[in-house]
Amino acid sequence: MPYRLEHLDHFPTLASMRSPRVVVITAWLVALAIAAAVLVMVFVPWVQTANGDGQVVALNPDDRAADVSALVGGRIAEWYVKDGELVAVNQPIARVVDLDPEYLSRLAAERAQIEAEIASVTQSRATAQLDVNRASALWREGLIARRDVELAQIKVAEGGAKLAESRAKLQRIDVQVARQSSQLVRAPRAGRIQTVNAALSGGVVSAGTILATVVPETATRAVALYVDGRDIALVRPGQHVRLEFEGWPAIQFSGWPSVAQGIFDGRVRALDPTSGPSGLFRVIIDPDPAAKPWPDLRFTKLGAKVRGWIQMETVPVGYELWRQLNDFPLEFSKDLKASMSGKDSGGTAKDDDATVRKAGKPK
Repeated sequence: MPYRLEHLDHFPTLASMRSPRVVVITAWLVALAIAAAVLVMVFVPWVQTANGDGQVVALNPDDRAADVSALVGGRIAEWYVKDGELVAVNQPIARVVDLDPEYLSRLAAERAQIEAEIASVTQSRATAQLDVNRASALWREGLIARRDVELAQIKVAEGGAKLAESRAKLQRIDVQVARQSSQLVRAPRAGRIQTVNAALSGGVVSAGTILATVVPETATRAVALYVDGRDIALVRPGQHVRLEFEGWPAIQFSGWPSVAQGIFDGRVRALDPTSGPSGLFRVIIDPDPAAKPWPDLRFTKLGAKVRGWIQMETVPVGYELWRQLNDFPLEFSKDLKASMSGKDSGGTAKDDDATVRKAGKPK
């Protein structure tokens, strides 16, 4: 027999029972929450982002840390700086002396000997040239044989060869003297001494040994972000980036950048064509000239850690949750789709576009 409402008349106790108020309220709250969640997933926009970690870097190579190296081998005789000291351009850093303390004096003596040799050869060559002239005159008068003229010319040629050899020796001596004069190592640029290789004090160094590191006090900063290869294909120069600097108080909402606090703006400058050893791709970020400036260099020094979010397409929250659960890549932008359609010929671009929509959109 089917159930009918009048059957409750036979069960007055059951008919008088009511659901607890807490259960009714809870049921209504659950229903409202489900309805609100559905509305949020369908109508609330979400900004897709390709996030990555990185650090503050110097865009100009002259603003980066520079190693000061020994130009010649020798022994560290004296240091002129210490850690943390400010230095100017060409300010002495250290003095390297040759292992032979009499080396410079011997070079000077050898140079003087070669100069005397050059003077002697020059005089001999001039005398030989006079002999050639006299022999030529006598040969034209028929007083001597042609062989005597040729022998005189050979002496002139030999003198020229000796003169060239002596000048080459003198040049080599000058090069050695110039190298010894560069034993006073100087700062290549203005900045602060970050480290001094004090372990080399009094020790023997070879040419190219790093003596100290100089870091400029001012720098044109940029940010190097490292992005996963899944999303790097969608990163393009000029895209907007949100940055959170290490040590700077910030609250970031990835999908709603308008409500973030303490976040700074940037623009994609360039990206590497190949990945690094970690498998991530480096993206160079410049400050956005239209936004507020980045924190002062005192607060965000070179090498400070940064977290960034490269902004992509705006999609519904529900689609973003579905994409994250399925681990799909970000959406292709409209500009990128247009560029792909313009470059490909035939139906290739349309086929690729259809494939993207098929893989990236929920059924």
